[in-house]
Amino acid sequence: MFRSLVPDADITLLDLPGNGSLHTLRSPMRVEEMTEACRSQLKSRAIEPPYHLFALSLGGMVATDWAARYPEEVDGCVLLNTSLRPVSPFYRRLRPRNYPALLSLGLLGLSRRRVERQESLLLDLTSNQHPQQTEVLAAWISYQHDQPVSHRNALRQLCAAIRYRAPASVPQTPILILAGGADRLIDPRCSQRLAQQWQAPLVVQEAAGHDLTLDAGHWVAEQVRDWLA
Repeated sequence: MFRSLVPDADITLLDLPGNGSLHTLRSPMRVEEMTEACRSQLKSRAIEPPYHLFALSLGGMVATDWAARYPEEVDGCVLLNTSLRPVSPFYRRLRPRNYPALLSLGLLGLSRRRVERQESLLLDLTSNQHPQQTEVLAAWISYQHDQPVSHRNALRQLCAAIRYRAPASVPQTPILILAGGADRLIDPRCSQRLAQQWQAPLVVQEAAGHDLTLDAGHWVAEQVRDWLA
């Protein structure tokens, strides 16, 4: 969808260690190490900076760290539904009402029925179109069987997100912040507060949940296209 709206873009997809094609690796417990892993992937593919970074949630922390520590490598960032300490308090960065559901995921094994339950729960937490997402759920179940994210790696990623702090100074690269106004996992005020503190443009899709690209993919692509222009 994004390629169709921004045909001149050269798009490279990166996995964080512990996810996707890198699911057998141990997830770092520091966002800064995730940044280095992404930089190494690009270097191994001979893709030279500068880059525009497009990142959701935890990925937004990686993009923020990247832009703060290597400003010469980053020409711009689009951050979706991300939250940073100490810009927002912990109870907004992960809504307390979701704690029981997230804790229950660690009790599930990897039988097919439990994988289905796990992915259904995750989709329900992150998408506001869950009842209509039967094809998406089937795909997510397939991903978890083929390239499973272990509970240990999921916990390590959560710890990395909790530990990461916003840079002391505002990143100098241009930044666009997008948010789902009906995000039930992370309070949308986290994006609002970040935009205010960094004096960055913020655009909110009022009906979308945490997985903004899933709930409002065409809208997201339009916002990025217009911002780049």
